[in-house]
Amino acid sequence: MSPETALCTTASDFARGLCPGMACARMPYPAYSIVIPAYNEAARIGNALQQVVACVRERGWNAEVVVVDDGSRDQTAAIVRAFAKDNPEVRLLQNPGNHGKGYSVRNGILHSFGEVVMFTDADLSAPIEEADGLLSAIAAGADIAIGSRWLERTRQTIRQPLYRQFFGRCFNGVTRAVMGLPYADTQCGFKAFTRAAAQTVFQLQTIDRWGFDPEILFIARKRGYRIDEVAVSWAHDERTRISYLKDGTRMLQDIAIVRWNALLGRYNKQVERIHRAGLVK
Repeated sequence: MSPETALCTTASDFARGLCPGMACARMPYPAYSIVIPAYNEAARIGNALQQVVACVRERGWNAEVVVVDDGSRDQTAAIVRAFAKDNPEVRLLQNPGNHGKGYSVRNGILHSFGEVVMFTDADLSAPIEEADGLLSAIAAGADIAIGSRWLERTRQTIRQPLYRQFFGRCFNGVTRAVMGLPYADTQCGFKAFTRAAAQTVFQLQTIDRWGFDPEILFIARKRGYRIDEVAVSWAHDERTRISYLKDGTRMLQDIAIVRWNALLGRYNKQVERIHRAGLVK
């Protein structure tokens, strides 16, 4: 955990940049970065941004909201640009074409300015207010906090169809067995990281599509980071694009790739710090 984070007595103090040892001045960079990967999300991104920005302002967070457009063919980028004109917390990053959710999350996080960086899905299946739990875990000493739909199942306000639940739990079981991950939910798109942990984990990430979640958790454990699993409220969105037949097969292949990478020592490499002064807003 970074020294700045360790000095904060509460998550809200850190969010406002009012931590002890900072000469009572706001930090020169945001306390939080909220990354939202988006591909053809014209129908949802406007509402998602309204909810996220409203939450940021209500809680008084010193935060930026980074939308990463993954080569959308609809009006996603145009909607985000228009929204950002009147909402300075928001900025847009655009991938060079369509590369996948894992690529988008990595691109957004490695180009973020916050001391704590998190990502959430554009459908906000986990309401952005649930970030309080993740940020509190970080403030309490975790390097990484991951949202979980399965720690408290009663918090699933709209549940997945049974076939999705079945395939999801099967994949989680395989992931836990093959990769040694002890978490009830590896796939929830709601995770937060200290800046130091994020820079290490995401620079080592190699999986660009849906299977990236187990990889980043595997890397984090291998590098010795503390990971806290936090129960979150969650509502299934029928418009989800993941296919458990097509994407599930690919994710199983990705698990094999992760194990192969580990055998080759690719997750042991030294990682260079990314200096924020060199990033472009």
